[in-house]
Amino acid sequence: MPKTPSQTSTAWHSPQWYQRFFAWAMATAAQGYETKMADRKRQLFSHLQGEVLELGPGAGPNLPYFKPEIHWLGLEPNPYMHPYLQQQADSLGLNIDVQTTTLADIAIPDNSKDVVLCTLVLCSVPDLESTVQDILRVLKPGGQFLFIEHVMAPAGSFLRRVQTGLCPLWQVIGDGCRLDRETGKVIESAGFAKVDYQTFEAPVPIAVVKPHIIGAATKAS
Repeated sequence: MPKTPSQTSTAWHSPQWYQRFFAWAMATAAQGYETKMADRKRQLFSHLQGEVLELGPGAGPNLPYFKPEIHWLGLEPNPYMHPYLQQQADSLGLNIDVQTTTLADIAIPDNSKDVVLCTLVLCSVPDLESTVQDILRVLKPGGQFLFIEHVMAPAGSFLRRVQTGLCPLWQVIGDGCRLDRETGKVIESAGFAKVDYQTFEAPVPIAVVKPHIIGAATKAS
């Protein structure tokens, strides 16, 4: 399930009309999914504090789980998402800082963030391994990476074969979103001190994006 347009300057490029449509769709069509995911998100984000970086915040579906005292920076490369983000923040009384860029294209200091989070974003970054390494780099010692992502089905399954076959077309209609990412394995091998996640079937009608993972990866202290 795609969340944002391209996550780096070398990524999938979308025309402006599609960026506008995508922003509208994320702000309006994803409400059913968000309602069904509320309990999982509430638990995942329950201890957020300090300096928080969100990658690809989209139209702001995660903002309702954040406390006003956190210092939140969102990197959202689709500028048409920004009005939806700001409207959501205003309704919640949150002060937010949104920049039209990606983690690969902004100079965020090493060891500077208490938390990095993303939901349904890593499916569309051009270089998954590099992105996860950047996340690890900017986290403070002991900091956490919180994530919810759709992933590839288990090896040998029929669904995995379907995902593989559909992936090229899905990238076009899903703004760069890939169905063939084994994101959990990439996070596990990135060098975090601890990685804890679970796999579940997401409450979505499209089978190819049902396999999800949710969890946290902790940087060594």
